Amino acid sequence: MGRLAGRGQRSAQALAGAAVALLVLPFLGACQPRRDPARLIVASRNRIDTVDPAGAYTVGAMQLLSAIGDPLYAIGTDGRIEPRLATGLPRISADGLRIQVSLRRGVRFHDGTPFNAAAMVFTLERFLAIGKLSYLIGDRVVSVRATGSHSIELRLRRPFGAVSQLLSAINLTPLSPTAYRNHARRQLSDRFIGTGPYRLSFFTPQQQRLEPFAGYWGRPPANRGLDLVALSNSTALFGALQSGEVDGLLSTSLELDHQAALAQQARRGLLRQATGPALEIGYLTLLTDQPPLNDVRLRRALALSLDRRRLVERVSQGLNLPLRGLVPPVLPAGTPEPWPAYNPQQARRLYRQAGYCAGRQLPLELTFRSNIPSDRLFALTWQALLQRDLGDCVTLAVQGMESTTAYRQLGDGAFQLIVLDWMGDFPDADNYLMPVLGCDKASGNRCLQGASAASGSFWTRPGLEAELRRSASLSGAPRLALLRRIQRQTAAASPYLPLWQVQPRIWVRADLDQPRFDGSGRVLLQELRRP
Repeated sequence: MGRLAGRGQRSAQALAGAAVALLVLPFLGACQPRRDPARLIVASRNRIDTVDPAGAYTVGAMQLLSAIGDPLYAIGTDGRIEPRLATGLPRISADGLRIQVSLRRGVRFHDGTPFNAAAMVFTLERFLAIGKLSYLIGDRVVSVRATGSHSIELRLRRPFGAVSQLLSAINLTPLSPTAYRNHARRQLSDRFIGTGPYRLSFFTPQQQRLEPFAGYWGRPPANRGLDLVALSNSTALFGALQSGEVDGLLSTSLELDHQAALAQQARRGLLRQATGPALEIGYLTLLTDQPPLNDVRLRRALALSLDRRRLVERVSQGLNLPLRGLVPPVLPAGTPEPWPAYNPQQARRLYRQAGYCAGRQLPLELTFRSNIPSDRLFALTWQALLQRDLGDCVTLAVQGMESTTAYRQLGDGAFQLIVLDWMGDFPDADNYLMPVLGCDKASGNRCLQGASAASGSFWTRPGLEAELRRSASLSGAPRLALLRRIQRQTAAASPYLPLWQVQPRIWVRADLDQPRFDGSGRVLLQELRRP
């Protein structure tokens, strides 16, 4: 199963990482003889290929956009909706199809031009036309128009109860029509003119320099600027924080043993650590339209064969949290978690009902993404636990495949079982259920076309798509009740097996103030400061 590196080996790795960091980082201070202590360097493995909201989709790009752009609404640390460039919550027509939003006055873009309704309409129409994630609003919004100098109206295809959460998506941050006049229908990857607390003064995929925007409408940043840098591997990142070459380190793509070591240092007071809401989930997709996993008894048996507590402890050293639902528990529809807890006795009964255990083993093959170390460790750990507890009933073969290759083959039904992860584009249950349960064309319990087929499960049930669409049109208690019923019914069929939830983390040097995350899982970079 592999072991964590020993202390001596880890120290050597840290020194090697520091050496790499020392080669990469000096250019950050090349224009000044000594680092300004009020300017901070935050590192990760987040190479950012575009800063255009229409083309950006990675976690690192979203983190950057949240510092240089503003959303109409933000999700607070307590999960509540906070108007930002909007002045209040959306006003919804009686039929739920027209959404009116009043916009903040006195806001200016980084180029000095005013933010107004025309700019917001320009941004949304541009995103609908060329956005990589245009489905965010394209599947929901028919049109957008200005109804005044600082008010807009969105016309929806069907009612959508989580429209405030939708409009919190940072991809929809407004852009200056003047600056993007020649890029209304094509992307501008290396420049950004928005309204955020920082302006982007330098951009490469490996480094972005952020300067406080003097004309910002809100509270100014607590620091004199930031450099976001990407280093090539986890060892280099770990060493750079240890040596003081960087002030902060994001957990994104950081190896779990390095994360555990940093968490231990934070407990000892050597670093400060902050955690954000656990909005990323890990899960297994089961191929339900072909033998043997077209038998619901076997899928339910596998659901009962997952010792999540032991798996999470082994795979993440306790950093991740067990998960028994497709919606993160931090969201209202995420509790209670409907998938069953580990119960090998009940699992054995179901395997026997399906004809296994009495001298016959169920052969299964699990595919893990070979470029994600935690996937491999999960696969090998679960293989060993199944062999120990239920080896007379089931055998699990494991194989690795590079993630982009695996994603291309998902919709072909190539994998009996595969480990995947997901994080919604905005924090709402609809953003977790529709991408795996949605189905445009079905035959009985088999999805022929739609999200479920594209995800490699191919499972649906009569009436499910209609219920998903109806849940999106509801709000409050009726919506929660329907979403929870959909999850219970999905858990009973077990086309997916939730595994764990991932909390984002940042570690900063002990001489900085305590960092914070917002409710969308992004660090509030503008609050980072050295007292």
